[in-house]
Amino acid sequence: MEINEVFSPECVIAQKKIGSKKRALERLSDMLVSASSGLTQTEVFEALVGRERLGSTGLGHGAAIPHGRLKAVERPVCAFLQLKAGVDFDAVDGQPVDLICALLVPEESTNEHLELLAMLAEIFGDEQFCQQLRASQSDAELYQLLMQWRSGYEADQQARPCA
Repeated sequence: MEINEVFSPECVIAQKKIGSKKRALERLSDMLVSASSGLTQTEVFEALVGRERLGSTGLGHGAAIPHGRLKAVERPVCAFLQLKAGVDFDAVDGQPVDLICALLVPEESTNEHLELLAMLAEIFGDEQFCQQLRASQSDAELYQLLMQWRSGYEADQQARPCA
């Protein structure tokens, strides 16, 4: 699955002022509900919080990927927040999080869920790319960067000679 299949422009927000992990998860829940019909904000929020109770989805280096599986989700969907200032997310490195990408997948999509999480972890594990995301000033610029990531990454990989 490609990144452009899980994001819509309406689900990417730049320079958001949010003061806590809870408020960030509430805002992401609202965004995910708007992108996936048949869901309520409460059930999405509870899925994301339920996953956080198992262990923080804060990857470190200012990024987090809260995620969940819900029966009512028809297809994978993501929402992304770039925060003006980082919030405590109980990340593995103890650092505040300012890049948060929430993922919802259908309940039965175990393999697809893991593949998407791996792709998102790769994206938000790329320090140079994260710096570009942090420098973005608008929703449109942020969305465009996210959409270009895979194609730029694949071009990079194709340009490298095999060892």
